[in-house]
Amino acid sequence: MKKPTLKQRFGYWFDTMMAKGTPAMIVMLFIASALVILLVAAIVAIAGVGPNDENFVQLIWVSLMRTLDPGTMGGDDGSPFFLFMMLVVTIGGLFVISALIGVINAGLEEQLERLRKGRSRVLENDHTLILGWSSQIFTIISELMIANENKNKARIVVLANRDKLEIEGQIRERIQKIGSTRVIVRSGNPIDLNDLELVSPHSARSIIILPPENDDPDSFVIKTVLALTNNPNRREAPYHIVTQIQNQKNMDVVKMIGVNDKVLALQTRDLIARIVAQTSRQSGLSVVYNELMNFGGDEIYFKQEPSLSGKTFGEALLAYEHSAVMGLRKKDGSILLNPPMKTRIEPGDELFALSKDNDTIELSNLWDIPIEKGLIRTRGKAHKPGLEKTLIVGWNRSAAAVVLELDAYVAKGSQLTVVAEQSSARSEVQNCKEKLNMQTLKFIPGDPTNRDLLESLNIPEFDHVIVLARSGLEVQEADAKTLVTLLHMRDIAQRDDTPFSIVSEMLDLRNRALAEVARVDDFIVSEHLVSLMLSQLSEEAGLFDVFQDIFDSEGSEIYLNPVEDYVEAGQPISFYTLVEAARQRSETAIGYRLAAETNNAEANYGIHMNPRKSVQVVFAPEDKIIVIAEG
Repeated sequence: MKKPTLKQRFGYWFDTMMAKGTPAMIVMLFIASALVILLVAAIVAIAGVGPNDENFVQLIWVSLMRTLDPGTMGGDDGSPFFLFMMLVVTIGGLFVISALIGVINAGLEEQLERLRKGRSRVLENDHTLILGWSSQIFTIISELMIANENKNKARIVVLANRDKLEIEGQIRERIQKIGSTRVIVRSGNPIDLNDLELVSPHSARSIIILPPENDDPDSFVIKTVLALTNNPNRREAPYHIVTQIQNQKNMDVVKMIGVNDKVLALQTRDLIARIVAQTSRQSGLSVVYNELMNFGGDEIYFKQEPSLSGKTFGEALLAYEHSAVMGLRKKDGSILLNPPMKTRIEPGDELFALSKDNDTIELSNLWDIPIEKGLIRTRGKAHKPGLEKTLIVGWNRSAAAVVLELDAYVAKGSQLTVVAEQSSARSEVQNCKEKLNMQTLKFIPGDPTNRDLLESLNIPEFDHVIVLARSGLEVQEADAKTLVTLLHMRDIAQRDDTPFSIVSEMLDLRNRALAEVARVDDFIVSEHLVSLMLSQLSEEAGLFDVFQDIFDSEGSEIYLNPVEDYVEAGQPISFYTLVEAARQRSETAIGYRLAAETNNAEANYGIHMNPRKSVQVVFAPEDKIIVIAEG
């Protein structure tokens, strides 16, 4: 092999130096400039042609000045040789300085481009980190801003595989800034370990992983959890990770890789199914769920109350004026939602209650609790639930779970009808039919927006109607079809006196206001509710078991029962009295719904959670009491 020439070696060295970037180029230009100045000063000094007999050091200064300012040469005097050498150093200076300006400019542009792309490292501690991007991010950031409104240096850091400026622009457009929370955005892939280091995950207070809106979101979640929990730079303390899983079979994988950390994964398909099934049978329940999970009103807080040790749970229900006790967290961490009223509160146990803030959970210390005992109605004979007819219009990935979930609530012999136009729906309905114990299931193919089809269903014969957002469509197109179906149904309902409830699933929260013209009994913005839960869990991990218990069909759940079953209607009654009336039935009262405000969005559709217990209200027979009770 032929040996490289000196020229080739120099060229390779020069290319290598240039490849090192702006700092290396600046150093090379500095060296070149220094060599020219030293060489010219040495030649002039040796030749002795300096006009004022300058020594070598003085000649270096003279050459440097001509390098930096070519105009200086215009005032030079001396021999032709001296002037020629000054011209040489001036021309060299012009080349070096112009090149230096170009290199510095390119370096600045490179750094600005790097900043624009969000590739600089975040130096934050105790921040909330959001990994990934979906439409849920707007609800989550808004809720976290409300939660951190009273904090001076709250930080939310976002890492998503999108353009930084695009992310920041969408956040500015969709989110109203609240408090002093600062949102910091970086562009990168959360699965890439190098990109992950940009957002300081090892010093984050909590981490929210948002799955992408594609056909395989669980893979992204699993890989991201692995990138965190098995990171070579991971911290010793466990990570607080909150995320969501679509497929139940992947839940065990997430638990396995997060065994040494606090990984809270919501199984969204089943969760949405439970919410839809429960809400379809109780108008207003989705508003109650929304109130429980957002940071805008009262939230669930844990508090240890040593002065209540030895007291019963029933006694604790009446111990607070501004907080609604919901249950106990035992010393071993187990959650008891609406436990038996005689359950003793032991040292180390914590109450969890609805309250405005964690510092508003204060004992009222009332000796004489204002209870109108004469207005309390004793428990009547239990009513056996009758047969129910339910109609599901539309089909999506949660629909099969909704069908199976409804089976846990209805009486044996109830009927369920499904109307959908997707070809895959028929086979999925058939699979569900084999698993049902309480309902008979019928499938009708067709377009739910077709008025003739809806008329043929004889909708007023049904007790409950559930309109699901159709899968396989863009969000706005799916919501548009839902709105058309709702308008047809409400028009049909107006021509018949038979009451039936309509519950609709919307994908975009902004479309809820449009849907209100159809006067639907209830709305479920499924992704919005899941986003609220993620926000709550990122702030308080202990709520995971509370939410699991609330949405589980086993044990205690939330019900909106007729208020006249508990107290005399038409009389001024304090919420203390309602709490006592519910307590006598082994139920926990947490609020009420006023029928007169049902269609008033500004009055929160009549839902009043955790009202002041001493304030008296005159209830109408149509009003509801919101209780946690055994089904």
